[in-house]
Amino acid sequence: MALATRTDRPSKALTVWGSSVGKKTVMAVSGLIMLLYLVAHMIGNLKIFFGPGEFDHYAHWLRTVGEPFMHYEWTLWLIRVVLVVAVVAHAVSAYQLSRRDIRARPSRYVHRKPRASYATRTMRWGGIILGLFIVWHLLDLTTGTVHPGFREGHPYQNVVGTFSTWYGNVIYLVAMLALGLHIRHGFWSAAQTLGAGSRTRDRALKTLANVLALLLTIGFIAVPVGVMTKVVS
Repeated sequence: MALATRTDRPSKALTVWGSSVGKKTVMAVSGLIMLLYLVAHMIGNLKIFFGPGEFDHYAHWLRTVGEPFMHYEWTLWLIRVVLVVAVVAHAVSAYQLSRRDIRARPSRYVHRKPRASYATRTMRWGGIILGLFIVWHLLDLTTGTVHPGFREGHPYQNVVGTFSTWYGNVIYLVAMLALGLHIRHGFWSAAQTLGAGSRTRDRALKTLANVLALLLTIGFIAVPVGVMTKVVS
């Protein structure tokens, strides 16, 4: 009597993750999570225009959110963990989709493809720039590792110190321009992946993508410009 052989089948989650559609969905969801964080982060950053007392109080409040149920900084660390997972999932999905696309088309096209938008053509490099910026930004204003005058518990002073240097401004401005282009194309792509796009909604979604990209770029750039022009000092 023949013994039945057991075949190990991959889980449903692994099957979904292994498909291009699954990876695009992971990219879309993780991208939207990061977008929501960026909107909140930009609003918080703009508090710097109300003076050191307001900005430092806001930074302290971030560490006490949820008390007394949550311990000091627990909510902040929870947000950080979610963001790290979202960033890693987004980057891994993008890399694997890119490699899969290259393997599927090993030879050059016989006919030239229509030129994509500037944002589309720079998505890959924009993602790399933003990844490197995140590392620098954390080392600069979170740990103070690359910030010579860093003072723990004085976020207003630390921000002004960063944007009082030419290299701090250049790094930040280049990254924020890359962010704007990334959001402009990424939001549109996420909407299509998640099924929000349609013939009647496409124009509205494109407009929303452009508005979000513009507002976030201007909102983030306003801080270094404020320091450079001595509005914030």
